[in-house]
Amino acid sequence: MQTRVAIIGIIVQNENSVKELNSLLHEYGKHIIGRMGIPYRKKQINIISIAIDAPQDVISALSGKIGKLPGVSAKTAYSGVITEE
Repeated sequence: MQTRVAIIGIIVQNENSVKELNSLLHEYGKHIIGRMGIPYRKKQINIISIAIDAPQDVISALSGKIGKLPGVSAKTAYSGVITEE
């Protein structure tokens, strides 16, 4: 199985979606390398970046689920680092 390293950038505008977002991140936790969250209080948003090492379909599934949350947007940037496991 091949895994890729990627970054998922997340902007949270609806605080009501935070609980479900955290639940999704917990569900995919075994693939997450690291996470950084920045509350931007002046603009009333949260900015989160997730570093992940997982199969392509797992990364796409997580990003898609995050993007479907109300008031949450997500974009993924993939590295060229592909590993056989």
